[in-house]
Amino acid sequence: MHGQKGEKGADGRVEAKGIKGDPGSRGPPGKHGPKGFVGPLGEKGLRGETGPQGQKGEKGDVGPIGPAGLKGNSGPVGPTGVQGPMGPLGKPGPKGDAGPLGPQGEPGARGMRGWKGDRGEKGKIGETPVLPKSAFTVGLTVLSKFPSSDVPIKFDRILYNEFNHYDIATGKFTCHIAGVYYFTYHITVFSRNVQVSLVKNGVKILHTKDSYMSSEDQASGGIVLPLKLGDEVWLQVSGGERFNGLFADEDDDTTFTGFLLFSS
Repeated sequence: MHGQKGEKGADGRVEAKGIKGDPGSRGPPGKHGPKGFVGPLGEKGLRGETGPQGQKGEKGDVGPIGPAGLKGNSGPVGPTGVQGPMGPLGKPGPKGDAGPLGPQGEPGARGMRGWKGDRGEKGKIGETPVLPKSAFTVGLTVLSKFPSSDVPIKFDRILYNEFNHYDIATGKFTCHIAGVYYFTYHITVFSRNVQVSLVKNGVKILHTKDSYMSSEDQASGGIVLPLKLGDEVWLQVSGGERFNGLFADEDDDTTFTGFLLFSS
């Protein structure tokens, strides 16, 4: 067995080294040193092989309700279901407005005659309706015989003219009540022929012609005329002086009359 090499002492001499002893027991661990820096990320490893399929695990607990999703489009209308039973009758609603009047129904059978009722009280005497009135009758005096030709004859003798619808100043009747009138005239003819026209608003409507034959002749005429408010009617001699035989005296009259038959 070889000895170990000695170490050199302080005086320069070499001292012999002893035999190596058995290792001592492990001492207690020291304090952790400071944490080192994080190393760089390593490369991704290869995907391992799929392991054998295991048994299905137990069902987990129900998770919390998630937020409501967006409203989807309406689906197609489904088929009409079977009509259900009729429900109970509800309370009557408010009365509606009256509907339009329906067509008149057929008359029913005539009923039995009822008993005679009591006699009622005597009613008041009704008022007579006031009817429109218009009338006149005028004649010639001795001073107005043989009037001028082609102008209204001015009858100056008033026999009836209560409403003053005939104007003796103009010789014209003016319509104050629209309606249908009757006009007539009676003429005494003396010493010459006579030709008379009944005129409405300047238009000759009726003509009368009489030839003088004896001491005195008579001529007359009448007509029904519709008049409007403001229409004028008069008599005039036509044909000049030789047809101007209108005459009047104390015993012979020449008259012009008009009156309203009915108003319109």
